[in-house]
Amino acid sequence: MTEAKEAIFRSADMSLVQLYIPQEIARETVYTIGQLGLVQFRDLNSKVTTFQRSFVDDIKRLDNVERQYRYFYKLLKKHGIKFFEEDLFNEEGHVSLAPSTAAIDDYVQSSTYLEERLIQMEDAAEQLEQQKADLEQYRFVLKSAEEFFAKDPSKASGGAPSYSENDEEAGAQGLPNSVSYVTGVISRDKVEVLEQILWRVLRGNLYFRHAELSEPVYDPNTKGKVSKNAFIVFSHGDLIMKRIQKVAESLDGNLYNVDENSEARSNQLAKVNQSLNDLYTVLQTTTTTLESELYAIAKELDKWIQDISREKSVFETLNKFNFDVNHKTLIAEGWVPEDELVNLQDQLGKMTSELGVDVPSIIEVMETNRTPPTFHRTNKLTSGFQNICDCYGIAQYKEVNAGLPTVVTFPFMFAIMFGDLGHGFIMSLAAGAIVWNETKIGKMKRGEMFDMIYAGRYVVLLMGVFSMYTGFLYNDVFSRSMTFFKSGWEWPEHWKEGESIVARQVSVYPVGLDWFWHGAENSLLFANSYKMKLSILMGFIHMTYSYFFSLANHIFFKSWIDIVANFIPGLLFMQGIFGYLSVCIVYKWSVDWVKDDLPAPSLLNMLINMFLAPGVVDEELYPHQAKIQVFLVLMALICVPCLLLIKPLHYKFTQKEHQPLPTDDEMAVEQLTGENGADYDNEEESGGHEDGGFGDVMIHQVIHTIEFCLNCVSHTASYLRLWALSLAHAQLSQVLWSMTIALAFGVPGILGVTMTVCLFAMWFVLTVAILVGMEGTSAMLHSLRLHWVESMSKFFVGEGTLYEPFLFIYKDLDDEANPTPGAA
Repeated sequence: MTEAKEAIFRSADMSLVQLYIPQEIARETVYTIGQLGLVQFRDLNSKVTTFQRSFVDDIKRLDNVERQYRYFYKLLKKHGIKFFEEDLFNEEGHVSLAPSTAAIDDYVQSSTYLEERLIQMEDAAEQLEQQKADLEQYRFVLKSAEEFFAKDPSKASGGAPSYSENDEEAGAQGLPNSVSYVTGVISRDKVEVLEQILWRVLRGNLYFRHAELSEPVYDPNTKGKVSKNAFIVFSHGDLIMKRIQKVAESLDGNLYNVDENSEARSNQLAKVNQSLNDLYTVLQTTTTTLESELYAIAKELDKWIQDISREKSVFETLNKFNFDVNHKTLIAEGWVPEDELVNLQDQLGKMTSELGVDVPSIIEVMETNRTPPTFHRTNKLTSGFQNICDCYGIAQYKEVNAGLPTVVTFPFMFAIMFGDLGHGFIMSLAAGAIVWNETKIGKMKRGEMFDMIYAGRYVVLLMGVFSMYTGFLYNDVFSRSMTFFKSGWEWPEHWKEGESIVARQVSVYPVGLDWFWHGAENSLLFANSYKMKLSILMGFIHMTYSYFFSLANHIFFKSWIDIVANFIPGLLFMQGIFGYLSVCIVYKWSVDWVKDDLPAPSLLNMLINMFLAPGVVDEELYPHQAKIQVFLVLMALICVPCLLLIKPLHYKFTQKEHQPLPTDDEMAVEQLTGENGADYDNEEESGGHEDGGFGDVMIHQVIHTIEFCLNCVSHTASYLRLWALSLAHAQLSQVLWSMTIALAFGVPGILGVTMTVCLFAMWFVLTVAILVGMEGTSAMLHSLRLHWVESMSKFFVGEGTLYEPFLFIYKDLDDEANPTPGAA
């Protein structure tokens, strides 16, 4: 096996291969490739409808098996039986032979047999449950009859009894012969509805009682247990009785025959109890048999699911191949990394020898002008950062990958805004726990939100570590300062009462901000100035190195005109203005203006006057400043027409009247270097089209020039968010401290202890929820924007297609949206 080459700075070299696979080992070959995950197959039958492809019947058969397995899984969840999941296919580098066709046929036959058997047992169990519920309801009605037929109306558990005037006296003495009744059971939430409907239908000529069943009973309509009430309705006449029965049945009520005689009811109750005892025995036997079947299925179902899922994905892939009838060969095309070709050939050869087949599969590398897919090799650490860039766009084939520098710059930009040693430690601790247990957590079922955190665990870990570093530089831990080193400032020994105290500097603080600034009246003014200038410097460095990636692209694709016409003028324009501002910031920091007894010049006014009043300097920063600024302004102004005209004029004077159409690879190069393909002429078109082509290039360059010049200003200003969010985070942390736990300090006795405990808990919860959770999310999104817009716009084309090889993945029945493994 050859060692895979690095493919993170640029995408891996890809080859378009053609595979000639003998028909008798086609299934086994695709199965082996599916385990390797090396080939992204092209659909050679894209113009053929799905139902006209060769292996549609096989896929339909396996679809039915998957449906049956989903039914089995549903029964397991219904009966609360554990589904056994095993690591069947997680051995790294292990390639096994495909299951035999006989084994797949056994799966199909056994699944059909098991489905029929389980359906029968489920139906039998459901019917028994329904009979059981019916008898239990009947039993309760019989037990409630004593209350229903009570001579004392006050015993009724329903509303007050409702007799007609003629029956009022008889109702107290016993049930007259003219009065009939209906008994039954109805859902509890429909009792009042039934009473109101009957009251209106019978115009109040009834007596209604009801009692609650002690336990919910099975309802076949809802396929679950429902709380119900037993009821009895007294009224006159057979016609009215039929109306009462129809109303009760329309509300899904169950009616039962209850004898008025107490002795007869006792006989009815005895028969019902005997029937229930017999039913309990039969139901228990049926349930035990059903659960035994399900326990046996639960131990094997996961393996069955994965095997059938893989088999289905194999046939879906085979449907993409051409079938050579004469030679009985399947022809496939796909993209493979060049350094994996030998490995692919070795694995297919090994598979052929194990099968004992004389005719192996043949792999032929094809010459093509198609643009290959983009493939970057990543690991656990870099995959999260690569996904961040891929969300914005897939890198063009062979252009510089934005994901590599993002590994450092993304967490560092986040840390500048989030810098706090304590908050960074909490974030690192949470991410470190996930990283430490990543193997165990990786096997767990995770929700959508937690799965995102797990996928980006190393991103969060680095964000926390970098935040601890910047928090150490800011000398900030939960809004408190740390006195690791001796301060470089000290108070004067003698001062008069009432005068403002000014500290004097005696030395330089070794690392980061001096803790002496904490609590000073002008600390916020100092921190604002420092962090604002720091954000400008960070933005300048970030944009500059990003811009140099475009130079790397131009050199790689040998687009010298883009170096001369785009890169060099753009670099001079950006460095002449914002690079000059960055140098001035560092130079101003290096001068001791107090010692020299000179006013510190305003850099903002300097930059404004540099364009509005060239050659005029109010407060000189360094000697010959006016001359240098005039030169830089003239250089920036000259760069604008260079950006605008050099490339169109080069096109105008070098483009031939008849030029062949470009290949896809040439088009990709032109897109990377700023061209949009409009430079090329069709040889069948007239020379008049050449003028239109020049116009397209000119318009494109005008847009590029305006966008670049404006972006230099807006993108530099955009990095001020580093200063704004850092300031907001520090101030919010300080306010939270002062309004919670700081209130408990200085309070003596038990009250002080109680306040400290309670306010600490409040402070910690709010710190984690607001400062770490909400503020951390905000800083992460701002860092994301700085990379997507300010950085990647300097060099990133992002018009590539992602390399998605055919690869088996784990089939999870809990995720209904999970596609079939390996399906395109």
